[in-house]
Amino acid sequence: MVNKPSFKEVPVREAVGLVLPHDMTQILPGEFKGRLFKKGHVITEDDIEPLLSIGKEHIYILDMPENCLHENEAAERIAAAVAGPSLTKTEPYEGKISLKTPVLGLTKINEAAIHAINSLEAIALATVETNQVVQPGGSVAATRIIPLIIEEERIVELEKLAATFAGPIVDVIPFPKRCIGLVTTGSEVFGGRIADKFGPAIKAKVEAFGSEVVEQRFAPDDKALIEREIRYFVDQQVDLILVTGGMSVDPDDRTPGAIAGAGAEVVRYGTPMLPGSMLLVGYIGNIPILGLPGAVMHEPFTSFDVFLPRILVGERIVAEDMTRLGYGGLRKC
Repeated sequence: MVNKPSFKEVPVREAVGLVLPHDMTQILPGEFKGRLFKKGHVITEDDIEPLLSIGKEHIYILDMPENCLHENEAAERIAAAVAGPSLTKTEPYEGKISLKTPVLGLTKINEAAIHAINSLEAIALATVETNQVVQPGGSVAATRIIPLIIEEERIVELEKLAATFAGPIVDVIPFPKRCIGLVTTGSEVFGGRIADKFGPAIKAKVEAFGSEVVEQRFAPDDKALIEREIRYFVDQQVDLILVTGGMSVDPDDRTPGAIAGAGAEVVRYGTPMLPGSMLLVGYIGNIPILGLPGAVMHEPFTSFDVFLPRILVGERIVAEDMTRLGYGGLRKC
């Protein structure tokens, strides 16, 4: 059982010179909600009317029990126990501390650790999901204790529990710049009958992560010619090869066979996510190679968008990663 703090009640008009034991929040419906006074604030004569305006007829002065922590200090220690080295911490606000990323990156959250920590009494630790792209300044986690104070031994228990998990519990991996080779297939594009729509779409996606399509090469629906272009990028030692077009079951679609024929170890061809079910993921040595379905041209989010950030940070995709996309993977029907 968490110790209860002991408070001395003081009329607000007699509280000048006393110290607030917690943040005071002001709520103006439809206008403002935030901290009016910060914990540790010394009350002055000018503060009396603002305090009365938020319904504070009395002020509580905290008598901290022995071996207990205030909510702000507890939140500081929880945040320190779970945060990876790339994250920054906000100052306590109403007992809560947020963990933010200073960089564009991919979240890495240990779900099992989060559940274990939240099973402890009086602890609240909320995070975003793992493998989410976050922008600089974005929040990835926030924590606080439920009561105003907590026994220090409970935070020590949390710190020991957090230390049993390998690596940071909450972290963000920044995106390095990658050099990407793009092979666009299709006799209709190669022959100039229609304009290429894949190139602009792919370039916009990879550039959003700070990477670059270093070259785009075109091939007709000819397996040998597609293989030749893939091997060209292998020789160039690009970081990632993307092959667009020819990924369906039509007789003229030769891309999956060409990827395998170029020497790729195919992880899986096809994933249950919609749109983007005809995605192929493979590796030629350590170079990832993806066969992209047509949906990538016109849909804002497909299976390609799920795996691209993970590949850019250097993760190797396995078959289970692809088959698990069925649950929650219906984005359009």
